[in-house]
Amino acid sequence: MPFIDWESRFELGIENFDDHHRRLVSLINKVYDDYTAEAPSEVLGAVLEDLIDYASYHFYMEELWMDNNNYSRLDQHSAEHDKFRTAMIEFKRDYNQGKLNLSLELLMFLKNWLTDHILKTDSEYGVFIKSKGAGL
Repeated sequence: MPFIDWESRFELGIENFDDHHRRLVSLINKVYDDYTAEAPSEVLGAVLEDLIDYASYHFYMEELWMDNNNYSRLDQHSAEHDKFRTAMIEFKRDYNQGKLNLSLELLMFLKNWLTDHILKTDSEYGVFIKSKGAGL
């Protein structure tokens, strides 16, 4: 059973970014599956690295689009991305150094952050994109 079920309410109606979000959900589900299967720490570490890398790519693509289209809330959106990226990099560093274990608390953070970000912050630029008729 997936940790996060993809729901139509997550869709912005922008294929590229909806695909990115599906991939992020898939990666969080993979982390959860490996966690519940008690996978070795190196396996969990690799999946976390994939999640961080893909999230960074996705954030870059969103911010690039926003900048190119003069999205007025780019700075606020970018700040949310930066906080998430920083938290994940710090977690990954501590995990790699054996100072921190993967926990259900972290998994809930990932789930809540992503779903909240999509439903609130990303939905704002989804409306902006549709109002401009701007394609990706």
